[in-house]
Order: sequence, then C-alpha cells, then structure tokens
Amino acid sequence: MQLSGEELTQLIKSVFPKYPGDKKLGILLDIPREQSKDNPLWKQRRTIAMNWFKELKGSISETGLEEVALIAYPDVISNNADLPGEAFFLDNILPVDEAELKKVGTPVLFESIFQDFQLFMAPTEFSTTAPLKNAGKKYGFRAATMPGFSPEMIPALRIDYNEVARRVSIIKEKVDPTTGADVVFIVDGKKEYGMYFDLRFRQSHLSSGRFPDKGTAGNLPSGETYIVPYEGEKGEKSKTEGILPVQLGDEVVYFTIKENRAVEVDGEGVRAVDERDHLNREPAYGNMAELGFGVLGDFGLKPINEILLDEKLGFHVAFGRSDHFGGAVGPSNFSSPKEVIHLDQIYIPATQPRVVVKSIVFNYEDHRKEKIMENGNYLVF
Repeated sequence: MQLSGEELTQLIKSVFPKYPGDKKLGILLDIPREQSKDNPLWKQRRTIAMNWFKELKGSISETGLEEVALIAYPDVISNNADLPGEAFFLDNILPVDEAELKKVGTPVLFESIFQDFQLFMAPTEFSTTAPLKNAGKKYGFRAATMPGFSPEMIPALRIDYNEVARRVSIIKEKVDPTTGADVVFIVDGKKEYGMYFDLRFRQSHLSSGRFPDKGTAGNLPSGETYIVPYEGEKGEKSKTEGILPVQLGDEVVYFTIKENRAVEVDGEGVRAVDERDHLNREPAYGNMAELGFGVLGDFGLKPINEILLDEKLGFHVAFGRSDHFGGAVGPSNFSSPKEVIHLDQIYIPATQPRVVVKSIVFNYEDHRKEKIMENGNYLVF
C-alpha cells in the first residue's frame, strides 16, 4: 500500500499551505544504532520514507518546491529525546545501522538543516514531536511528525485535511467558551452513567493535520480538538465528577471520579482489580487529563491499534499526565519516570462496543446548553 506521486503532492499542499519562501522539504528517518534493535515495522517505515522521497523527487515541479531530501540520523533511543547534532543525507541506499549510515550518507549538522529547510515530514520509530516543536519555534520551519507510522495509516493520509480542519475548528469554537461538559454513557444498552467535566480556565488545542503557521510542528495523521479538564490548581476545587465506564477487553470497569481524580474502581473481573491496583500505586494515573473530540471516524477510517491514529477516530478521555497539553499533572506527580502515563480510552464501537456515548452537552456561562453529540455521532457539522 503506497501513496502515488500525485497523492503525495496533494498531501504536501494540504498539510503545508505554501509560503513564497518554501523551497525545501526534508523527510526525516531514524536508523537503528544496532541491527539487533531493529524490527519489521521500523524497516517497513524506512522503505515507505524512501519511496516517498523518490516519488516526490519525480514530481517536484507539481509540489512547487525546489528540493526534496531524505535525511537520516542514528535513533535517539526513546520518544521525544533530543536529536543528535549531526544527520546524513541519503540517496538510493537505506543503511541497516549507524555504522553503515556513516559510510553511505553525507554528514551535515542538524542546525544547518533547520536553517536551510522550511518543511519536514518525520515518519520515525521514536517520536520527534517535542524536539521539532522546539526547533520549529527557533528556526521557523513547519513539521509533520509521524511516530510509529505504519502502512495501515496510509488511508488516513488520503482524506481531505481541509475538511478535517474545518470540523475540528468548529468544535474548538464551541468548546473554548464552555464552563463544562455533561457526558452520558450507556452500558450494554441499558444502564446510564453520567460524568461532568469541569472545563473552566482552559483553552482547547487543535490537531487538524494542517500546519499553516510558520514555526509549528505536530502529528500526522491528525484530526481532533482536545482540552484538559480543570485540575484544581488555581485553589478552587475542580467540579469534574461522576462515574466513568471504560471497557477493557470484554470487561467494563467503572471509575468513580471526584475533583477530577479517579478515587474508586468497581467491577467484577480481573481488569477491575488491575485498575484498582494501578490507581492505588499511582494516584496521578487517576487524573482526568484530556477530553478529546476526534473526527476521523466520520471519514470511514478504522482503528489499527496505534494511538497516533486511533485517538483521532472519535471521542476519548485520557488518564494521567496533562502538563504537555497545558495541564498541571506531570512526571513529578508519579513515583518514577517509568510510571508516567497518558492513556486514552476511545469511545467508538470498534474499541468499546459495550459503552456508547449517549450524549455530550456543553454548558455556557449564560446558562445556554448545546448538545454536540448523540449516540456517538456529532450534531454540529
């Protein structure tokens, strides 16, 4: 499964609305430091990057650019670690490890690359989102980061990201003025459970799949508006409370939420015991870290068990860390770095068939209410 040169050209034009100074696009990929650390999907992803490089070079005039480059570097071992000081331009050979990379590649300082290139796509093993966000602010380039990209995600690159941007912008316009959201869930078509999410003191964020502003970087595929519920850090208690049902495997687990934290876990199966133990061990795990309004499910896309795509398919609620979204809970709130977590629970039939979002209603300061979702479907587009 591949994108044609024409499809890639349209993708570039959609994701990166053109500025007069846009001349160079870099496709970034990470090479295993050692062959023993490689895996089949990583190999596949590097092959995809090479194919994109060749296709775009062959249709360079249609993109409006002057140069496309394949730029590789030794992997940085973990997600969002700093990039190395040096990278390598590649041509027709994909090296298998760092040693071969240094033999076949042309070395160049990353600083020079950032100064010279205006656009980047980064289908890498380890996420580059954080370092490219920071570097983008400094150098003014734009970047679409694609950590863990797989062939199954290619259909998500064929959709109309102008329409995706329109939809997530509509949700942002509606969620930013809200004081809170009432969410009603139905489990097994019978019993209702309610959650109120306190959205005061917060602004939402867009993940639209388009990067019209210089100096910005973010994930692709994209397609959500997300917001961190108020966590009580301003001295006033959070009003987030209720019962949050989550289907884990075949079992539904029920979290009792008070002041934006899960304080109890109910359920009769093994998963409930596991969740209770996790919460007791790491209270910060119970933080309501995100309300996400994904829209890609409306484009016919299905989950592939990769969070980069799956969370964008529909409404989701995340547990744990929130500071990277502008919230108050970060690594220092957990017992150790390995326990830090941000975990999305996605409310679509393919992932939680026993739990349906009956309704989501936004509340406003003027006492106005607006229902934006009913039976899992958006009402605002």
